Amino acid sequence: MIAMRVMVAGLIVSTGLMQAQVDIAGYIPKFQQKWAVGLPDFRGSGGAEAVVSTFNAAIRAELEDSGVLTVIDRSLYPLNVPQTLQDFKRPSPWLTEWSNPPASATHLVFGYAGVQDGRLALFGWLLNLSRPDPATANVFGKVYFGDLDKDGAKKVAHEFAADILQSFGVRSLNGTKIYFVSDRSGKKEIWSMDYDGSNQRQLTAFGTITQSPAVSQDGKWLAYSTLEEKPLHHRIMLQSTETGIKTPFAGPEASITGWPEFTPDGQRLLFASSITGNTQIYSANLKGGDRRQITNSKAIDFSPKVNPKTGVEVLFISDRSGKQQLWRMNIDGGDPEMLTNGAGEVANPSWSPDGQLIAFAWTQGFEIGGFNIFVMDVAKREPAQLTKDGGVNENPWWAPDGLHVVFTSKRNGTTQIFSMLADGKHVHALTTQGNNYQPVWANLLQ
Repeated sequence: MIAMRVMVAGLIVSTGLMQAQVDIAGYIPKFQQKWAVGLPDFRGSGGAEAVVSTFNAAIRAELEDSGVLTVIDRSLYPLNVPQTLQDFKRPSPWLTEWSNPPASATHLVFGYAGVQDGRLALFGWLLNLSRPDPATANVFGKVYFGDLDKDGAKKVAHEFAADILQSFGVRSLNGTKIYFVSDRSGKKEIWSMDYDGSNQRQLTAFGTITQSPAVSQDGKWLAYSTLEEKPLHHRIMLQSTETGIKTPFAGPEASITGWPEFTPDGQRLLFASSITGNTQIYSANLKGGDRRQITNSKAIDFSPKVNPKTGVEVLFISDRSGKQQLWRMNIDGGDPEMLTNGAGEVANPSWSPDGQLIAFAWTQGFEIGGFNIFVMDVAKREPAQLTKDGGVNENPWWAPDGLHVVFTSKRNGTTQIFSMLADGKHVHALTTQGNNYQPVWANLLQ
């Protein structure tokens, strides 16, 4: 694809310079309420003893990375650690040993691991320590099964953590997919991986430049652009995430066509094309028919992103003001409005699942001239910088829980994909091979 510096969504303060850092908790209320959870290490019997440490590490990492729970330091735990609900007896161990200082926990996660019929069996409980006794404090108790190996231990940890998070009204990312571009095979192709970077696999093999993945809101379809020769042009393709079957999109015959984006109902595709000379934004059905031109400017308009909650407003990038800036318009192209003030360069807008926040890359902030990741409340228009002192950071995309962001960074010499909480904390590398770009996080479980 012909290189365009996709300057992204930064709703900037009136001076064009960063002012005091915005508290992201004001944008995401769930960050304001953090429950304090006691999580003593589980013990294992029989064959489970060899893999229980893997379970302990996995569940601790997942709860700590949730953004809504604080896992209390082990040094503050009582000496008597329960393994079953029946272990709670007066005077010790009792609920108040965990709810009172120094632990001061609001909740307790505990249990043990064993073997049943040759499989790992994990017995886990969640207690609400504001209740007076174990019976009423028991939020739930459940048995989880997996293979008797490290993968099985991670599986039951993910499942147990998902149930714990659901009890707090938070959706687990377990089971979600991230689609991205990688050149590790020698050419840029579309790949997928699980939310934690596991199970990375190649989905396309065109042997050319394939990029700009988009995923439908039901998670069933991918769209992307691929470079074709004779004549040299870009073509949009659709591909089933379930069967892998590819479907051509009858796009316009133009040298530049790309940046596909599904509407929330999955019935239409927005994209940009140079069919009229200047690259403009269009809408069509999934076969490429009923094509409608949405923007009609003398500038370059591209990178449309539809509000996933309302479906009636679109973010896009345009240089109609002289520099590529972030704009917003109605889905039919009406009421265009520039959201940035012209300072620096912006790129890669991404809506949060609730349609209230935008993540974007911007060359302003604490490191003027280099791209970093920012988030912004659309209504407040105050930027909060998430990355700093970490090389070039671009391509942010929101996770389905609205609490995490995936992005690319060149902090280690190559471009890799990372995830982090939407307050900039808990940064994790998801890829290490080749160069990896343009991650998009599927909105629904697949």
